[in-house]
Amino acid sequence: MTVRSCVHPAGKFVYGVHAPAYRVANQRENDCVEPLGAFSGGNPHLNQGNFPGGDIEVTQAEVIYEIANPFPFRGVTFISSGWAAPRALSPAAIKLPEPQAVSMAEALKKLLPAGAARDLRKIFAALPEPVLLALAATSTDPEDLVALAGMSCELCYDGSGAPVGLRYAEEGNGQVRARILRHDLFEVVVNNPHLPEPYGRGMVLRPGVQGGSEIVGEYGGASQGSHVFEYLRSNSYIPWGHYAANMADDAVRYSTKDLSGTDMQGLRHLYYQRTYLRLGAELDLPLPPGRKTMTQAALEELRLAIRQALRHKKAPSLSFTATLWGWNYGFDFSPSGYRLHASHQQIHQQYAGYRLHASHQQIHQQYAMLPETVAAWHHGGQPADEPVASYACGDLVAEFCARYKEETGCDFFSAYLAAIRRNRRMDGLENENNSLIVHEDDRVMLLVPKAQTSQWELQIMALGEVGNILEADAATRASLDRALLIAQKILARLGARLVSSIEYSSRITAAPAGQRLLYALLPKLPYSMGAFSEAQLRWVNGHFPEDFAAACRVHLPEVLADLEKKGAAAA
Repeated sequence: MTVRSCVHPAGKFVYGVHAPAYRVANQRENDCVEPLGAFSGGNPHLNQGNFPGGDIEVTQAEVIYEIANPFPFRGVTFISSGWAAPRALSPAAIKLPEPQAVSMAEALKKLLPAGAARDLRKIFAALPEPVLLALAATSTDPEDLVALAGMSCELCYDGSGAPVGLRYAEEGNGQVRARILRHDLFEVVVNNPHLPEPYGRGMVLRPGVQGGSEIVGEYGGASQGSHVFEYLRSNSYIPWGHYAANMADDAVRYSTKDLSGTDMQGLRHLYYQRTYLRLGAELDLPLPPGRKTMTQAALEELRLAIRQALRHKKAPSLSFTATLWGWNYGFDFSPSGYRLHASHQQIHQQYAGYRLHASHQQIHQQYAMLPETVAAWHHGGQPADEPVASYACGDLVAEFCARYKEETGCDFFSAYLAAIRRNRRMDGLENENNSLIVHEDDRVMLLVPKAQTSQWELQIMALGEVGNILEADAATRASLDRALLIAQKILARLGARLVSSIEYSSRITAAPAGQRLLYALLPKLPYSMGAFSEAQLRWVNGHFPEDFAAACRVHLPEVLADLEKKGAAAA
């Protein structure tokens, strides 16, 4: 098989096994033997093992498994047997520890003499900025965070001393800006879920405090236990309308553990609604009245009308033919000033799309629609004869599926599903952990991919002939939403705090070609942020995928019980 994929046309996985044995010529001239330290008895510990006298003979190094990703454009995963074998004996041990409690205020109580004045603002003002950033990111003490919040910006307070908002200033150009004194410190402290809610609401969560993005959609309300706003980001790096569905300031969710089925339904409903409305408008279909959230029945009615119109020979051609959906959950910031994840901690989704991850900690998701083509120009500002195709990551799946069919004569996703169901371990270990499937219903499957591009990657795949959300009926959409929620909650119970999620979908106008709607959830782990190897799409893993699937299944019963409990409470 010339196509680079671990999915064999026979419906089974194929992968490489390295059993290295080799000889290395020793070209070193000098021995630099010296003590590294000493044992408790006083005898020195020397580094002489680093300076062998002759050539090196490696007779049997650890076995390394090389698994091409099912989709070639996502690279190759390498699993070291030395790392993975211990985890195979105890998959439930695959988990991150809970963060430790941190309190500078409590530490100062122990350090300062009894009765000494303890003004945190004055003490913190004497500390270097990196120390303040580390404290803002890791403190679990509201007293610390309130002091840091007051140092980061100018706040307005009511008569009781409670914060009610930010202080603003009008600049010479007429623009109004909040008085942010230390931007990095401000961003880090507002993303700490232990900051008291009045501060979080006044500094970052109240609609409008982050800018003038218009709210153009809404789901639920405070009285309904769930409330989501849809923001338009009109001047975005994602052109033609980029939207963010954010949990509202009266329904704050800083953790996926707190996210309910109704919350997820609301976040995703706004994605479906915006997409169907835009497609309906392009096709000149009758649309529901404005200033009103569509019901599930109305949403399905519009979806079917769009599908019917697209089958009609006289239907207007669509300019926007692909969806883009993404979710960056979690926030972190290193004291050195590196953002470790994207966006913000409040739960949100983007449909378009450790900072070491970007985004805000309050949950949100983002989304957009993408055009079929983009006007093309040559160097010097000369228009090209033909437009260029716009980029959508789902197109990479479509191109690969076509190539796979051409080279093997087989439908890729049929072979992929067969391989998943027939999966066997790579290490030959005979135990009950052979399955890659974490959860499944009649319409979708939650699985661990054979070749994970993140240490803890999970995927969700439509089981029927569904390539995009226009092809997904109400039942399939509900299954997708539920699987996304289950996956996020399992990852949260394992300790994941930074997770990027993306959608791979077919073009809406594409001819049926067997492409399945696919979601990838990509956690970032503290010791696996990505560097030299990952820049080459070489993904290094410390466990076998079957063992991570087993670790996820350990938490599945409690996640499902939690969803039932929350669902009963909402009802």
